[in-house]
Amino acid sequence: MANKTPDALDNTLLAALPPADFKLLSPHLTTLSLDQGHRLAEAGDEIEQVFFPHTGMISLLAVMKDGRAIETSTVGREGMVGAMAGLGLHATLVRFVVQIPLSLSQISAVQFRKAVAASDGLRNLCVLSNEVILAQAQITAACNAVHSVEQRFCRWILQSGEHAGSDIVPLTQEFLAGMLGVRRTSVTDVAQKMQDAGLIRYRRGVIEIVDRKRVEAVACECHDSIQQTTTRLLRGR
Repeated sequence: MANKTPDALDNTLLAALPPADFKLLSPHLTTLSLDQGHRLAEAGDEIEQVFFPHTGMISLLAVMKDGRAIETSTVGREGMVGAMAGLGLHATLVRFVVQIPLSLSQISAVQFRKAVAASDGLRNLCVLSNEVILAQAQITAACNAVHSVEQRFCRWILQSGEHAGSDIVPLTQEFLAGMLGVRRTSVTDVAQKMQDAGLIRYRRGVIEIVDRKRVEAVACECHDSIQQTTTRLLRGR
């Protein structure tokens, strides 16, 4: 079976736009595919492109002075990254990095600002996108403060699997430790415990969810909270 050619309308936000609004963007959209680990922007960079994922996942990371980075929110095909560039914000406060290989549409920030200036609908979309990311960041901050590494591990692999559209997630323990803001040994211990219990299968660079219901039972409520909050905000647009 041939692979489907990526299309801008694979992104939920773009697909839901009124035709007149989409027409303001579509001539300036380009499509590309990117590998895991690709940095789209560094904290402090001027936002030059706005991104609309079709598949995969982009993580937004808060970067510490010592170089450590922890994930604050994620964006898949339901959202966009760099939206506030449409309202005049020229620099990002966080790092944008590809966490799961993806295809996406992108538009230059300059062209995006022109389109937003011509459409109340696109302006509202920028605000909504920022609200979704802020809500995720708030839930994630609480999650990191009160939930165990095991609970957060399960939340993260479930979330990643949903963005990937698969129970097999390309992910190293070192990578996941960075996202959760914990030591690699902590992730290794949790992964081994869950593999021994038959919840996941781990091999170098890949985690497979074997028993989704049991993984969901271990995951903290933040997995559902993020899903429900995102859906509620997007339905209210």
